[in-house]
Amino acid sequence: MQGGIPSSFGKLQNLLLLDLSHNKLHGSFPKEITELTSLTDYLNLSHNSLIGPLPSEVGRLKNLGTFDVSENNLSGEIPSTLSECQVLQYLYMQGNHFQGAIPASLSTLNGIIVLDLARNNLSGSIPKSFEGCQNLHLLNLSFNDLDGRVPNAGIFLNASLVSVVGNRNLCGENHELDLQICPNQECRKPHESHALIVIITTGIVVPVVVVLLYAIRLRKPRSKISSPLLPSEGKYPTTSFAELTKATDGFSTANLIGEGSFGCVYRGVGNFEPKEVAIKVFHHHLRGALKIFQAECKILRSIRHRNLLNILTACSSFDCNGNVFLALVTDFMPNGSLDKWLHPREDGEEVSHKLTLLQRMNIAIDVALALEYLHHHSGTPIVHCDLKPSNILLDKDMVAHVCDFGLAKFLMTPSRGDSSPVTSYTIGIKGSIGYIAPGNHHFQLMFCL
Repeated sequence: MQGGIPSSFGKLQNLLLLDLSHNKLHGSFPKEITELTSLTDYLNLSHNSLIGPLPSEVGRLKNLGTFDVSENNLSGEIPSTLSECQVLQYLYMQGNHFQGAIPASLSTLNGIIVLDLARNNLSGSIPKSFEGCQNLHLLNLSFNDLDGRVPNAGIFLNASLVSVVGNRNLCGENHELDLQICPNQECRKPHESHALIVIITTGIVVPVVVVLLYAIRLRKPRSKISSPLLPSEGKYPTTSFAELTKATDGFSTANLIGEGSFGCVYRGVGNFEPKEVAIKVFHHHLRGALKIFQAECKILRSIRHRNLLNILTACSSFDCNGNVFLALVTDFMPNGSLDKWLHPREDGEEVSHKLTLLQRMNIAIDVALALEYLHHHSGTPIVHCDLKPSNILLDKDMVAHVCDFGLAKFLMTPSRGDSSPVTSYTIGIKGSIGYIAPGNHHFQLMFCL
């Protein structure tokens, strides 16, 4: 679609979400949209050609959870009134022409999880108050014109959660952020006498040094904040974007083995055990990709079964352009998905794939065992909610492995003596194209084999 965003949208007072992304819309951001206080899910205007500033009235969207205006031509300063959107969790403003300082008031957003301000014209220093954002998982300030000292506490202690690349005038003590050393700000008067320097050094500096040394001796070493996006603290090793790039030959299309709604899967060979792995790269710019990644991490860290896909490592970092990079590394399944065996293409080699009756029976049993484990033996019962042939992978021995837990649902069983019904907690959005799980708590699986 093209043209401007109609101001009449402001009359849709019951609208819960608005997604106009990936179009050719131009013109300014209509102030009338800020009157939609009913917006509680998300407002996505990304990948268009909007121009001009964001109106200060944007603070009226007090119930908004996700605000995405990335990849436009918006300019002006970032409205400090965004801090009034206290429910806001995801704020994407990258790829615009915003200028001026980063409002320190953004640090007062108690629930903010992702803040992406990359590839703008922002200047000034990074607000030190961001150190106190305890729920902030990803902070992307790369490729701006920021200067001064980078804070050295809170989220800034974990280089996998913060990106400040492309800001040549930043400095700091955290070497993992690839910062230059800040210049010494102390200066001496040119006409100080040597005697006065000796007196100052002896009378002031020496006692201070003694006190500092004593304090350092008593002080416990500061531990780095662990990434909340990784499968678990210390259970799985982590890998870097550079290692995965090398393993996939720069994410070459020759190594592309699959593509889904939220990401692509590549074949990789590197310093892993086993050497050959599958690397699932999430499309970070899609709404809900981060939640799907977190959901899979949460599920996979708590389960282990021979008929479930095994996770080897994870990566939550930034790529060479400063964009968010999320990936899971799993066992490689050389025989692909069950869907390719049941529905072979007519123009490819897979047309010759045929499953014997014994193989069909074994696959059905493998999937049944995986479901039995998820429902009855994994601690809190788990319902997959997206079980289909494309989410069942086959290894070299044709053993089936259930994968893709981004939409899984936990079932909270009632305690003894509690007659209330079973409650559930959904990690992701239920269902997918062509599939809806029958029933709220249990479902039956029928293979047309």
